[in-house]
Amino acid sequence: MTEQKPAADRTSPPGSGRALSPVRIGSLQLRHRIVMGSMHLNLEQLDDGGAALAQFYRERADGGADLIVTGGAAVSRTGAGGPGYTLINEPGCAAALSRTVDAVHAAGGHLALQLFHAGRYAFEQTYGLRPVAPSAVYSGLSRCEPAALTAAQIEQTIADFAAGAGRARGLGFDAVEIMGSEGYLLNQFASPLTNLRRDEWGGDAVRRRRFPVAVLRAVRAAVGAGFPIIVRTSGTDLVDGSSTDAELDALAVEFACGGADALNIGIGWHESTVPTVQSLVPHGHWLPMARRIKRALLAAGLATPVIGSNRLNSLPQAEAALAAGDLDLVSMARPFLADPAIIATSRAGRLPLVNTCIGCNEACLDRALGTEPVSCLVNPRAGHELEFPTAPAAGRAPAGPAVAVAGAGPAGMQAAATLAAAGLAVDLYEAAGGIGGQFRLAGRVPGKEDFLETIRYFEHRLVDLGVRVLTDHPADAAGLAGYAHVVVGTGVLPRRVRLPGTGLVHVLDYRQAFADPAGVGPRVAVIGAGGIAVDLAHLLAADAPRQITIMRRGGRVGEGIGPTTRWAVLQQLRAAGVRMLTGVSYRRITPEGVEITRTDGEAGLVAADTVILAAGQEPATGLAAGLAAAGTAHTVVGGALDTEGLNAVRAFDQGLRAGTAIARDLLGGAALPD
Repeated sequence: MTEQKPAADRTSPPGSGRALSPVRIGSLQLRHRIVMGSMHLNLEQLDDGGAALAQFYRERADGGADLIVTGGAAVSRTGAGGPGYTLINEPGCAAALSRTVDAVHAAGGHLALQLFHAGRYAFEQTYGLRPVAPSAVYSGLSRCEPAALTAAQIEQTIADFAAGAGRARGLGFDAVEIMGSEGYLLNQFASPLTNLRRDEWGGDAVRRRRFPVAVLRAVRAAVGAGFPIIVRTSGTDLVDGSSTDAELDALAVEFACGGADALNIGIGWHESTVPTVQSLVPHGHWLPMARRIKRALLAAGLATPVIGSNRLNSLPQAEAALAAGDLDLVSMARPFLADPAIIATSRAGRLPLVNTCIGCNEACLDRALGTEPVSCLVNPRAGHELEFPTAPAAGRAPAGPAVAVAGAGPAGMQAAATLAAAGLAVDLYEAAGGIGGQFRLAGRVPGKEDFLETIRYFEHRLVDLGVRVLTDHPADAAGLAGYAHVVVGTGVLPRRVRLPGTGLVHVLDYRQAFADPAGVGPRVAVIGAGGIAVDLAHLLAADAPRQITIMRRGGRVGEGIGPTTRWAVLQQLRAAGVRMLTGVSYRRITPEGVEITRTDGEAGLVAADTVILAAGQEPATGLAAGLAAAGTAHTVVGGALDTEGLNAVRAFDQGLRAGTAIARDLLGGAALPD
């Protein structure tokens, strides 16, 4: 048995560098250069008077966020991105927005309202209104052909933006941001792909810029000379045939000349086939686009601040981005989901205790495209701050009986942290040599290295909370008999594949392959094509030149991977030459490979030196059964409870909910303050 101590810190503190230095955006004086970027939360239209939205933003301001940009506030129903969007020009939103502004101000922060119009990215089913756009160009996102705006409708849309800005100022917002990138309406007017007009609003690059600049000027007129306006403009559309770099630079210069106090540089369209925000995108990969626009502004004699964004998830990364001096601020959005106190914790030099965004998109962007409230895989409290109020600070003496957590995967780590934060004495048992569970496997996959940052966070957080972490220590029912309650998070086992030949020496389960990729042969057949099989194929393809085939009986390759990530992951697999087969049945495994039958009845052989079984998972139920037989109070979470539809989002959430419920029960309802 080993009592595990935290690993060495993998990051360097930002120190007194540029990231935490003050900066101005127009008349707005900010304490630091980190902007909390816009995120649609699906909290905006909850029937709670804005309570959840206000608490969400207040916690980020309490945690050191200074300038926060809201999720998009639609300037009209036609421009809404879905049913959860704020409708800034309708009176019903005023109370919730005022409450949110007051909450952020009470915490010492500033709040900017993002003025939004989806254009051809709107959905007709939201309000029964046909989307509108510069031209009738089909949208693959909303799966409809929008109506081309008439000249009168264009003028009305400009007026809608102006009215929304005026209402924002009247409600007490400190600034507005005009959404003009990511393929939304202003971006659509600027692009030759979506603006096919031949009137004064299109026909050449100069006229295509007219609408975006007209919106800015109308907003400026509505809010007055001293009110800060940010424009989010595209640094690159990443769609063949769209605006050139020179055209985007020219638009940025016109924005700066037209009254913008800062430019926030967005990247890509929703229809682009180039990944921009997924974990496989290197940190800071798109910053050169913001730097290019900054150079264009300087060349025009303009000192307008430029905000860089995309795939920055720590203060040291932001510091490195700003150190060269050719960017003025950095926008981070999802990192504030993962850790509301990322600024305060980093400023205090406690970087190991920052809970890092891993870029998975599973509980944030994937949900933002629907109606479920946005949250965070590694921080399940995000979006549920009222349901799970902030726990007491670490360091207080345990207030109740000892509890045990068996298994230190996602569900177990979260349950242990929740129980300890409530004040209970917690022992965390893990059979392996370190905590993390299947995150230890995921962290080995190229593009998923940030999963190891979650393990780093819990290594330090659990110790900070006083949890006794016991690794190399398989838990058993007899040894846990003395605890007031046991959380069983023993995880999963590879699903047994009943197929002739599984006992052959060249047949491995996925855990064995992850543990020793160098021992896998040059020709690989993977039985299974879900998330684990896809991850394993990425790892093996990067490890050495290999001929890899992944296959499954039914369903899609990568089933269960979120919609904003799956396409990028499969694109990467194809680029690596991985063969993907569906609709096959397995006959047997032989020394030569896997004999299969296709849906058309044709038999075949997938030649392989190594066959890997990755056909799902089964709950590890042994400990729970032993505790039940012994009469020991216990709660089962994560994969040990159920593997149907299991993912890490659900595991972390179950850990939070189980830990909260157990703490309230053991502490008489006083586990977490109201």
